[in-house]
Amino acid sequence: MEHSPVTLETLRLMVLATRGRPAAVFARVPVVELWTAKRVLDQGVSGVIFPFAGTADKAARAAAACRYPPAGKRGSGAGAAVRTWAQPGNYYDSADQEVMTICVVEEASALDEIDAIAATPGVDVLFIGTSDLSFSLGLRGRQNEPELQAAIARIADAAKRHGKFLGRPAGTPEDVRRHMEQGFLLFQMPTEIGLMELGARQLLEPLGISGIPAGQRAIY
Repeated sequence: MEHSPVTLETLRLMVLATRGRPAAVFARVPVVELWTAKRVLDQGVSGVIFPFAGTADKAARAAAACRYPPAGKRGSGAGAAVRTWAQPGNYYDSADQEVMTICVVEEASALDEIDAIAATPGVDVLFIGTSDLSFSLGLRGRQNEPELQAAIARIADAAKRHGKFLGRPAGTPEDVRRHMEQGFLLFQMPTEIGLMELGARQLLEPLGISGIPAGQRAIY
């Protein structure tokens, strides 16, 4: 929901579509705010991804937004979530234990606070936004620069020392295997548009049909 046109109604339909299935629904909210987390949690999601959570204060706010008092600040209004939650029994106790809080580290300035971010109680995953981190370092999105790799290693080291899971983007199975060897367990794979493109290429390219050259595409 940070970058896409997905609405709360669409998100709720995703929760309904996956009910009783192994898949878990995570929502990536636009900003680290209590109200953004509250609205997606009340649809029944299993976790919240908070972008640009690059300070210890933002990490603490993210954790508090995903838990009911006294542990956090989540408001009690989860009528829809209660009806689709996988765990039986008391939803509020279960949600406090099971909802995953994922903080995205994607700014160069976050490196100055990375130990405090990683040490924040209630944060389950540090997800490294490698593209935005590259831009923040002045590298314009390039992924193979030594400065970016050093920053990724620094974040990963802090997460491991403080017992947090690690996540990052991965475009191919080979990327996943390589990053798993580095300790990463949560991956952002290609979007639904990317997956459709991959499927279309597998079908069309053997027939000699390729994509439209960039210079021939419409500007809209």
